[in-house]
Amino acid sequence: MTESELPVVAFHPYRWGDPDRPAELPPTAREALAAFGITEPAEPPLTPDQVRLTSSRLSASARDELIALVGAESVATDDATRLAHTRGWSTTDLLKLRAGDTADAPDAVIHPDSHDQVQAVLELCTRLSIAVVPYSGGTSVVGGLNPVREGFDTVIALDTSRLDELEAFDEVSHTATFGAGTRGPRVEELLREKGFTLGHFPQSYEGASIGGYAAARSAGQSSAGYGRFDEMVVGLTVATPRGALHLGTAPKSAAGPDLRQLILGSEGVFGVITSVTVRVRPAPTARVFEGWRFENFDAGTRALRHLTQRGPMPTVMRLSDEVETQVNLSDPSRMLGGGPSGCMAILGFEGSETDVAARRATVSKILTGLGGENLGTEPGDAWRKGRFRAPYLRDPLLDAGVLIETLETAAFWSTLPRLRQAVTTALTESLTSQGTQALILCHISHVYETGASLYFTVACAQTADPIAQWAAAKHAANEAIRATGAASSHHHGVGTDHRDIYAREIGPLGVEVIRGVKATLDPAGILNPGVLI
Repeated sequence: MTESELPVVAFHPYRWGDPDRPAELPPTAREALAAFGITEPAEPPLTPDQVRLTSSRLSASARDELIALVGAESVATDDATRLAHTRGWSTTDLLKLRAGDTADAPDAVIHPDSHDQVQAVLELCTRLSIAVVPYSGGTSVVGGLNPVREGFDTVIALDTSRLDELEAFDEVSHTATFGAGTRGPRVEELLREKGFTLGHFPQSYEGASIGGYAAARSAGQSSAGYGRFDEMVVGLTVATPRGALHLGTAPKSAAGPDLRQLILGSEGVFGVITSVTVRVRPAPTARVFEGWRFENFDAGTRALRHLTQRGPMPTVMRLSDEVETQVNLSDPSRMLGGGPSGCMAILGFEGSETDVAARRATVSKILTGLGGENLGTEPGDAWRKGRFRAPYLRDPLLDAGVLIETLETAAFWSTLPRLRQAVTTALTESLTSQGTQALILCHISHVYETGASLYFTVACAQTADPIAQWAAAKHAANEAIRATGAASSHHHGVGTDHRDIYAREIGPLGVEVIRGVKATLDPAGILNPGVLI
């Protein structure tokens, strides 16, 4: 299915996506994994109904006060709801839940249905010293939903999923305001009725929401044409323990620092985003995706840089390295290679028929002159249609004994070759030293005039302790990223996984600034404790 065809569905706890469309590994894939030295774990993972949670520590009096604010139907302490709000979607998060580790489970889940209810809950939790984990889509892959309980007897998850409406639409200004809990497919459904699109399609699209996009500075597959999510935001409403923030009175302003940028990427530690106003665009009438082959990654990188710096810009630009080009992640039976040589780039063009045709023709001439080979629309269409199926494969791969995880970073164009080599070497050496042969894939996922992001996918056999195995590899990768001077994260965020490297990136004074803002907006420190800083 393409993004426009995906429905809004309820996920299973710690198994990604639409429960009616699970992914399975074909026999050929299992044979390929065996040849790679990967076998299924001796013990299968626990199913959600086998996982046991400790009793909720929410006191009866606190429960009564919460019910008085939001209603009994909006306060849940049952195990199923608490389990569904435990941690996020990193491989480490999933492995812990599969092993029955529910130490981070909230004591209750609150479902407010308005900004005022969110505000009231925060004020109550401040008075009662209850930690609050804002939960918008729940798709964090960096430990962004894993609070530090120290100092708090009780932790609640504040789920914004009922804030899921199109609150305002300005056809003249091309802006739309959504409740923070509005999921990606629902956003497009609502805008499509008006002939518009947001154009934001991260791989977490099926599960992620508007509020989460903002809190983590999300970037979608079409960022070359539509921009990152933080570039789309023109207004925010935020509930904080100290009161509400209403930000964004005009598209741009010179009236002091832009506080919208302070909230974007703050991961729920300053406040709870309750609504977001975004720039939208007329829905395209033409969409064409095509594949291009380059002799190697360096040649492909030069071609993407040329388009980015001189134009014209496609809507989607992505370049896989030699290894990833051979590995078709939507077909695990090809994990060991055997695909086309060289490097594959995917370019997408969206707009009017005339605009798309003109840009394609100019880009084709430029890329051919730079050594590219046009492979036609078949690989582009296959990538687009399979894009949102890739996350479904992680569950059966974990079942089969594969440790599979991703990480990303960003740097200036001049630094990219050194960064790619440093991270690949760090991951390979760490995993090899632990006795596992690793497959390291890399692609350029987002481009800018001055640089680009690198996205790595790692696959190897699980050791007896896969959580420790990945922790060591991720630490090595983070050290390589920091030594290269690259960003600790491009679009996954900080959470708890990148907290230490982020502190080194911004320096002691930067950390003090963040803590100062935290102390002003959340003096009791109840919001997502331990995340970001």
